Amino acid sequence: MTSPVLPSESDAAVLEAVATGIPAALSDLGHLVRIPGMAWPAFDQTQLERSAEAVAALAKDTGVFDDVRVLRAAIPGTDEQGQPAVLATRAARNGKPTILLYAHHDVQPPGDDALWETPPFEPTVRDGRLYGRGAADDKAGIMAHIGSIRAVREVLGDDLDLGIALFIEGEEEYGSRSFATFLSDNKDALRADAIVVADSGNWDSITPGLTVSLRGNARFTMRVRTLDHASHSGMFGGAVPDAMMATVTLLSTLWNADGSVAVAGMTARDAATPEYTEETLRDEAGLLPGTTPIGDGTILSRIWNKPAVTVIGIDATSVSAASNTLLPEVTVVISARVAPGQTGREAYEALEAHLRAHAPFGAELSFSDVDLGDGFLVDTSGWAVSLARDAMRDGYGVPPVDLGVGGSIPFIADLVREFPEAQILVTGVEDPHSRAHSPNESLHLDTFRHAVATEALMLARMNGMNL
Repeated sequence: MTSPVLPSESDAAVLEAVATGIPAALSDLGHLVRIPGMAWPAFDQTQLERSAEAVAALAKDTGVFDDVRVLRAAIPGTDEQGQPAVLATRAARNGKPTILLYAHHDVQPPGDDALWETPPFEPTVRDGRLYGRGAADDKAGIMAHIGSIRAVREVLGDDLDLGIALFIEGEEEYGSRSFATFLSDNKDALRADAIVVADSGNWDSITPGLTVSLRGNARFTMRVRTLDHASHSGMFGGAVPDAMMATVTLLSTLWNADGSVAVAGMTARDAATPEYTEETLRDEAGLLPGTTPIGDGTILSRIWNKPAVTVIGIDATSVSAASNTLLPEVTVVISARVAPGQTGREAYEALEAHLRAHAPFGAELSFSDVDLGDGFLVDTSGWAVSLARDAMRDGYGVPPVDLGVGGSIPFIADLVREFPEAQILVTGVEDPHSRAHSPNESLHLDTFRHAVATEALMLARMNGMNL
């Protein structure tokens, strides 16, 4: 494959088309944000259908695709179908490559509306940011794809020979349960030379980032039992271990005194990280003044290259219903982030072995709802990475930074398995203040503009390539 060199006037035309199209792209993004499409069964599932149809309409209106469909795939091991996804395709012409563009249209639940400064599904612009659930994660990713396609179509017209597949998933926030089946069912339509997964972030609001490593994940539910029924804490306390005591004692063994993970068999990756100060961490994470960071090594090595273990849920007697009772059982949900290079299965097995070995007072443990995902390391030697870096430099006006990300995108392992020859690029429109998954999620508008410009340049330059 030969690398293209677009004349400067062609670059300028693409960037001008992007700038002209940004108001329409932001308007369409606002329309998508107003649709509360959440994949959890507790929420109105017709909203996900609305969301998928809205995305399909946007894809059709580009005039680029030969075929646009809303599809579902089976969830393995069940009789259920997954949530609606959008698949739009156009065939490559004249020996040009094909690119697959991924994003997702489902969003996280908003949580407590009282914690939002403005309604979560009412897009609101203030201080250069667009606020709303999904404004950054990941409806902006959808509109980065649509906006860049519109711009390239306007500039190239009938000379657009690039093959494009657009895959907008409908259940990423709910675990991508039908993702693997969807890939298998639509393998020919999705096959591409390069894949852009627009669901990550940037170094900051003005500096682009190309994600080159992701941690994996291991999430599971653990039940701790010490009694066959609840007992009076005055009659038996001091002699009988209650389940909460056992649970707290057990969970404390997961971490060293400095907060680093103390589980034998959970590995770390040895890789250099850019300079990143504690002050930046405090600002971006919202760390309280009296709270200290945890872990050892450089701050970014703790986030990008080492494991983390978090208790994200607990079932026990609520504060309002508390009584003087020894609890017979407690259930917790544990979420671990797994260093790149270790599989989610290996990390889970290490965690389960650790917990069983450290169960205090002979407490009974049971494990369920295990959800595993592998990390990802990008081969940075490929032509697509070079193309993406150049486009980021020209789209943002600032050289990009290679990023590791502490979060996980487990379905990338499915992409690697189904399309081993494809080069995978993990990009995004978020910045460290986007607060994805949290109240007051927002999109930095200039970051969005630059992200659209970057992808449009990348598509136009790929159109100048020959296989």
